[in-house]
Amino acid sequence: MSNSSTDTSFLSSLGITDLNQGAYAGEWLTCTGEVLESRSPGTGEVIGRVQMATADEYEKVVAAAEEAFKRWRTVPGPKRGEIVRRMGNAMREHKDALGRLITLEMGKIVQEGWGEVQECIDIADFAVGLSRQMYGLTMPSERPGHTMREQWHPLGTVGILTAFNFPMAVWAWNSMLAFTCGDACVWKPSPKTPLTAIGLTNVVRPILEEEGFGALCGLAIGGNEDVAQTMIDDSRLPLVSFTGSTAIGKLVAGRVASRMGRLILECGGNNGLVVMDDADLSMVLPATLFGAVGTAGQRCTSTRRLLVHESLMEEVTERLVRAYDDIVIGDPMDEGTLCGPLIDEQAVANMEAAIESCQAEGGTLLRGGGRAPMEGDLAGGHYVVPAIMTARNDYQTVQDETFAPILYLIPIKDLEHAIDLHNGVPQGLSSAIFTSDVKAAERFLAAAGSDCGIANVNIGTSGAEIGGAFGGEKDTGGGRESGSDAWKAYMRRQTNTVNYSDDLPLAQGIQFG
Repeated sequence: MSNSSTDTSFLSSLGITDLNQGAYAGEWLTCTGEVLESRSPGTGEVIGRVQMATADEYEKVVAAAEEAFKRWRTVPGPKRGEIVRRMGNAMREHKDALGRLITLEMGKIVQEGWGEVQECIDIADFAVGLSRQMYGLTMPSERPGHTMREQWHPLGTVGILTAFNFPMAVWAWNSMLAFTCGDACVWKPSPKTPLTAIGLTNVVRPILEEEGFGALCGLAIGGNEDVAQTMIDDSRLPLVSFTGSTAIGKLVAGRVASRMGRLILECGGNNGLVVMDDADLSMVLPATLFGAVGTAGQRCTSTRRLLVHESLMEEVTERLVRAYDDIVIGDPMDEGTLCGPLIDEQAVANMEAAIESCQAEGGTLLRGGGRAPMEGDLAGGHYVVPAIMTARNDYQTVQDETFAPILYLIPIKDLEHAIDLHNGVPQGLSSAIFTSDVKAAERFLAAAGSDCGIANVNIGTSGAEIGGAFGGEKDTGGGRESGSDAWKAYMRRQTNTVNYSDDLPLAQGIQFG
């Protein structure tokens, strides 16, 4: 198989054709919406088209999911886990093609594409174990002859709205847990990556169809009015998981809350990496490079700000500039490439505007910036040169998240100064400190340290494992996905009190009548 972004021969193995239907409800529906073109960011070429769902097709998807949920919730948890295990194995079998599809349609380098599919597989494995561990509690009752306990029940149909940058993993974080918990799912993917949703649905749906539960993995690819807004306002979806910008996240939060729905929000980050004066620079450099340049700076956990102790600023700057000169920009399907394209021309324009804005505020461009000249098939792609800039933390450009490979270098005086600057942005997703001082490390992780949902020591801001809960605070949204006890978001808690005596005592010793 050719390692080239012009090779689309593997698409047929994922059931993707030139024109695909955008709604799955236990079967592929004939959609009547507009035709959406999917273009590869690596070449600009059309790689497939999708006939989008209208509100009518969305209704069919949700109705089928609801019917499937009512049956699925009665299936024992371990049996649900066994079916999820088979779904994970199906993703294993198609890992190569799924990873290449991510790279083709989203633009991240193929190593990262395969890594994203591995995340899907890993969370499926996690969910299988979880299927026997959805524990409740027992509590002592103050009343004689009474027992108290709590248990967890399936919640319902979960609405999942995903972004382009992790077009498969975020769905899997949500759906594998939701399926194990006894829920159904309806997926609305980004219009920038519709084929990844179709390809992954085609991989897992045969497992569910075989058991009579195909509609559990509902899919609706459509416009904001027909699908996204309808989903957000749909009272049949007790939980909505949204990944996207803070501005849209706030709108989603208000509308879902107005109908008393639950939310999982992951609305981006402005992640800082602190380099103390005793840091091991041989570790700082690769962590910074992957954090800032990986996925062309289009991860929610990408390193945006490098907060460097003033005594190391000159050395760190020199090392980074040399390293940036060696970054290979090019075809993301080529395993020698480190930085692929941005998702589209708007992303390129946003990067250029951010650099200009930072310069206007007083920042200095040290390296990179602008479009990367490409030839041949790649000439139509959206390639840029990763940029390094000196800046101040209070620049508005630095306060805002730009989804592009721009790294701001900011000097710090000491740990307290570092924490103050680090926390001085609206977002609160991921953070990191490099230090050899255990006191400084623990101080960074303490309540008065990093205010982020993720805080790391001697590793970068990017590259979370599925075992921990993923999410952030402040403008990031406050939701949690993936590991730890994030499964509880997909279930409803029920407290039970059982009287096995012959009397009816009241709580708090109340005497009535």
